[in-house]
Amino acid sequence: MNYENQRSSAIQASPSMAVSMAAKKLRAEGRDIIDLSLGEPDFEPPAHVLDAACDAVRAGGIRYGAAAGNEALRKAIAAKFKRDNGLDYALDELTIANGAKQILFDAFLATLEDGDEVAIPAPCWVSYGDIVSLHGGKPIYVLCGPESGFKITPAQLEATITPRTRWLMLNSPSNPTGAIYSQAEFEALGKVLDKHPQILVLSDEIYEHILLRDVPFVSFGEACPRLRDRTLIVNGVSKAYAMTGWRVGYAAGPKALVSAINKMQSQSVTSVCPVAQAAATAALEGDQAFVAEGTAKFRHRSDLVAKQLAGTDGIDFLAPDGAFYAFIGVSKLIGRITKSGVELTDDSAVAQLLLKEFGVSSVPGTAFAAPGYIRLSMAASEEELEKACARLKDMVASV
Repeated sequence: MNYENQRSSAIQASPSMAVSMAAKKLRAEGRDIIDLSLGEPDFEPPAHVLDAACDAVRAGGIRYGAAAGNEALRKAIAAKFKRDNGLDYALDELTIANGAKQILFDAFLATLEDGDEVAIPAPCWVSYGDIVSLHGGKPIYVLCGPESGFKITPAQLEATITPRTRWLMLNSPSNPTGAIYSQAEFEALGKVLDKHPQILVLSDEIYEHILLRDVPFVSFGEACPRLRDRTLIVNGVSKAYAMTGWRVGYAAGPKALVSAINKMQSQSVTSVCPVAQAAATAALEGDQAFVAEGTAKFRHRSDLVAKQLAGTDGIDFLAPDGAFYAFIGVSKLIGRITKSGVELTDDSAVAQLLLKEFGVSSVPGTAFAAPGYIRLSMAASEEELEKACARLKDMVASV
């Protein structure tokens, strides 16, 4: 019996989670595995965040909350947007969900009609296209190579737009490439969007604070204020505050759009756990030194990886400007034969070889709509990253 509908059966489980589970299985079997598949900081949130969660539990009153999130956290989010981005949002223009991923899920659920198109610059995060497809939309991937810094150009955007285009997805800093759009680049895209008033913009800014090479971050909302009524800015506490498992994402956008998103949440998960919201409030309102310290760690790790991989024949690697991933070109390895006589037919085969014979888990570029690459997370210790780079070079030398 087939229990799935066509939309469900047409997609797969999250590729990054699947790779992580495979790595954990090999580790449980006694293998020496360095798992670099997931984008998850390897340190704990600051003490004041943990204290706020404990205080919330002890205070009691842990009950159902508003679909939009509690007022204290929305005030903290409004202050964050003003402080960090120079943007003013009213409380009814803000919403809180169970992670940034749910914001995307609810936004597309509320807005997409069957056949609506969503323009997605690729490489892109693994879940963007599948979330669009689940809600009847059609993901339109626009391949953006290293020649454009892995960023969509105005000409590419204009060529992609059709009468069915409903959304443009943007992600800066990018997962998986670490690319950061400048103010001028956003403004140029905004000029294209000026001619197409039916298109909404979803700007995923979850890696806002993870800046690795003195390239400044600018919010799309800052760069294109005239498009405010067409823009949904998505962010959260997972990356900057090492709170991935707390599942707190938030968004800012037009009141009517935010209201529609809240309606979707009220009919699905109801609201976000009040304990997690209390912790997120403390994160946004408290001492921000933790954010700078975390970024410094990732910057040092990125420099380490770049130094380790420099000059390695057989791969291509541009040090990222932001986020905490190494997006490595492996197209030169495709077609080569391993010592065991297996042909490396694609990037997935390269990732499998790296995991099974060299003990390093990575995510194939195909999962990011960019064949010919693998992604390594740099959210790991310096010792693990040094070992992983050495094993990657050993793999390259073996084929």
